[in-house]
Amino acid sequence: MKKEENLEKMRHTLSHVLAAAVQELYPTATFGIGPAIDNGFYYDIDFGDAKISDADLPKIEKKMRGIIARKLPMEKRVVSKMDALNWARDHSQKYKVELIEDLPESAEISFYDLGDVFTDLCKGPHVKNTGEVGAFKLIRVAGAYWRGDEKREMLTRIYGVAFDTQEELDEYLKRQEEAKARDHRKLGRELDLFCFSDLVGAGLPLFTPRGTELRELMANYSLSLRGREGFKKVWTPHITKTDLYKTSGHYAKFGDELFMVHSQVNGEDFAMKPMNCPHHAQIFASRPRTYKEMPVRYMEATTDYRDEKTGELGGLSRVRSLTQDDSHVFCRKDQIKDEVKRLVAIVKELYTTMGMQKLRARLSYRSDEDKYLGDKKLWGMAQKQIKQAAIDNGLDYFEQEGEAAFYGPKIDFMAEDAIGREHQLATIQLDFVQPERFGLEFTNEKGEKERPVMIHHATLGSIERFLSVFIEHTGGWFPFWCAPEQVRIVTVNDKVSDYVKKITDTLSGIVLDKPLKYNELRFTVDDSADSLGKKIKRATDLKIPVLIIVGPKDVEEGIVSLRLRDKEEKIKLSALADYLRGL
Repeated sequence: MKKEENLEKMRHTLSHVLAAAVQELYPTATFGIGPAIDNGFYYDIDFGDAKISDADLPKIEKKMRGIIARKLPMEKRVVSKMDALNWARDHSQKYKVELIEDLPESAEISFYDLGDVFTDLCKGPHVKNTGEVGAFKLIRVAGAYWRGDEKREMLTRIYGVAFDTQEELDEYLKRQEEAKARDHRKLGRELDLFCFSDLVGAGLPLFTPRGTELRELMANYSLSLRGREGFKKVWTPHITKTDLYKTSGHYAKFGDELFMVHSQVNGEDFAMKPMNCPHHAQIFASRPRTYKEMPVRYMEATTDYRDEKTGELGGLSRVRSLTQDDSHVFCRKDQIKDEVKRLVAIVKELYTTMGMQKLRARLSYRSDEDKYLGDKKLWGMAQKQIKQAAIDNGLDYFEQEGEAAFYGPKIDFMAEDAIGREHQLATIQLDFVQPERFGLEFTNEKGEKERPVMIHHATLGSIERFLSVFIEHTGGWFPFWCAPEQVRIVTVNDKVSDYVKKITDTLSGIVLDKPLKYNELRFTVDDSADSLGKKIKRATDLKIPVLIIVGPKDVEEGIVSLRLRDKEEKIKLSALADYLRGL
């Protein structure tokens, strides 16, 4: 048996053990669902009038360990729908009643009995007895709407983590503590990068000067890589008539995510744009095209808007205003291979620069669900091309059904951060649907009209989401080239001002050219009356990569005393520019 399958059984069984423990401690509790999830399990429970918090987890965990120690068997039995309903009603389990009522009349329904202490509606699978559940820990309490519907009851969700061994559990918990220290929301406040305001609204981040510097450096670097490869900048407005998205197919698929804008002048309905591809398609369609122009490549770093549910928002990871470093290629079918190769190279270069060069590619295909547009034969051809592109470019890839965009298959790049977490960031998507729906065409070498293929690409993806990952990946210690403040000059006393002027003159003349050209050095001077210790702490708390500490000896010797994160050096002032360019 594969380790993953056994872990799922262990974690699923632990969700039952959790429910059994809760039932003993809180006899009037009613139960929702309790699945196994990545790294653990949870159970959604209605505690009635009882208020449950993280402080209650130790006693619930203690009760669970008592149940586990008894090595109680997990035994399956199958009953009719009527018998299942009778059980749920007899035990006052209204959520189970609802789940059972949704099943077909002819359904055979399975229950699992945890010894003689707990019975639950469940498909399984489970381990044979509670002695096989491995190492676990309850970690937190959260709220969860029943069936994910914010108009329904708010239940209490108790999360746990579980692994084969205590060693694996301890290692996971250690990583989680590291993740807390790196939390981008915490670091965003400490490093003065971004904030939120109740008056502005949830999911609408505000970037400070420091944060704006960082996000613009990221966007400009991404755009510069594509500009080098022939992409041209375009600009599109932030609102559009809903007809655009009805034609593209986005309105039918994502209409409930649109922010609607109603014109008070003529009564027209507009939407805040949630994505940019239909706009770029209109630019392509704005004049006749010939095969000699192909491929046509557009790029734009622009903010889109999506009406996300408040409960799903989190820091920069999920926002309502997201800035995409978006690009679209309109090309012939025989140009797809070269264009994808070009985009893969851009992705590899950017993430190597970011220190996240360990990339996996998820080949995201359509499933049998009725949620995709376009001819299945075109889909089959596109998916074969996506797979061949992954092979041709030497990508470490895996295939997954059901993750495609509604208009075509994707290569989604999964980047690993400094503590081993994987994040989906960049994407390359083939689209045969929107060119058809918009009637896009060009004249081929035979003088005939031909339909182009549209390739969607984002290197960073959502810049906000990328920053949430990048901040945590670096722990706030950004690479020198993109640090919002790269150098701070700290004075020992007020007698060194003339020498500080020489240093600032030197810094003002430094322009970095790697990896982003024309990147002027960003520095400040702290010549306040505070003690040297306070000045150094202030700069260190902001994780400024280079401190130049200026005292009388530095003036006498014509040197600069440098303090970096991991070392201290003294160099001649004349060597400072070359030194900083080499960081």
